[in-house]
Amino acid sequence: MLSRSIAVVSRMAPMRHLRPSPAFRQGLPSLVRYYADKIIQVPPMAESISEGTLKQFSKSIGDYVEQDEEIATIETDKIDVAVNATESGIIREFFVNEEDTVTVGQDLVRVELGGEKPAESEKPKEEPAASKPAAEAEKPKSQPEPVQAEKPAPPPQPKEQPQKKSQPEPAAASQSEPATGNREERRVKMNRMRLRIAERLKQSQNTAASLTTFNEVDMSNIMEFRKLYKEEMLKKTGVKLGFMSAFSRAAVLAMRDIPAVNASIEGPNGGDTIVYRDYVDISVAVATEKGLVTPVVRNVESLDMISIEKAIADMGKKARDGKLTIEDMAGGTFTISNGGVFGSLMGTPIINLPQSAVLGLHAVKDRAVVVNGKVEVRPMMYLALTYDHRLLDGREAVQFLVKIKEYIEDPRKMLL
Repeated sequence: MLSRSIAVVSRMAPMRHLRPSPAFRQGLPSLVRYYADKIIQVPPMAESISEGTLKQFSKSIGDYVEQDEEIATIETDKIDVAVNATESGIIREFFVNEEDTVTVGQDLVRVELGGEKPAESEKPKEEPAASKPAAEAEKPKSQPEPVQAEKPAPPPQPKEQPQKKSQPEPAAASQSEPATGNREERRVKMNRMRLRIAERLKQSQNTAASLTTFNEVDMSNIMEFRKLYKEEMLKKTGVKLGFMSAFSRAAVLAMRDIPAVNASIEGPNGGDTIVYRDYVDISVAVATEKGLVTPVVRNVESLDMISIEKAIADMGKKARDGKLTIEDMAGGTFTISNGGVFGSLMGTPIINLPQSAVLGLHAVKDRAVVVNGKVEVRPMMYLALTYDHRLLDGREAVQFLVKIKEYIEDPRKMLL
């Protein structure tokens, strides 16, 4: 056994003198550089999100990227996730294409570390592209004879063309008669957010025993209140006073008497436990290009109207800019949807599960109403409260909506 091992070792000994081939030595630097490059992967998105759709690359192969600079956007069923460069370098390879489905941890981009950032003086390199047309424009000038030779050729044809055109015109008119309009169709795949919205809304319809109650509110006093203090508050705080803060504050005060509006049903088999809350997190419905989102304003019960208005404005801007995070939309105990900004006169909002109610605001319209036995024209708004009848009785829902009406028609009550 020992002698056999010695023989094997003796045969392997010459391998110490082997040298890599020239081809191997030539490719070795690029091989080492490849494995020294940084591979950027799909980042963690949220506990409940494991995949998304790569919507676009904001950089191209050969572009230089700074550390933490955005290089791609991934669309999920809730938010858009930005993929940032973890190191500075030059993009050398894309491992996926746009519109591909990607999962957390999947390789996206290979970045060659280091490299030099293009100097500002190098940016005008695009000017030669503009100078090419100028150079091409000079070529025809140096050869004017062919251009002049081509121009006289067409003149004899126009004499015959009018005669030919005069004959087919009726035929062309007769051919256009059967056409009644454009009947083309386009099929566009639903984005992930729209699919998720559809799933959630259908789940709400199938789960909650939804019922809607209506009322109308005279907006005269709250509009006068807003008119008196709008400019002053804008100068002092930079916040534009609107109606959302007033309705949010009124809802919080009404919940003190009807706490079930701020509760939810939890548990297996449709739920067997009612969860009552001492805090109010209001989800504000915001329409974006990709669909309806509901960012959450936390602890509204502890905020004044200016703070509520500022928080709603900030959330709305983030939603329209596509900068919302999962934390911005997580939770929520009550929803307010203002369809009035789009001109809606009346509608029935859908409950945002697991919440138990949603308040719908609508457009303010001048209408004839009876005030102290006289007909007057007042700015009126229809209110709609959709509630889960499993948790809220009709009496409680109506009382809640009436209390909001009272607070809005006399804002001074909100200070008592």
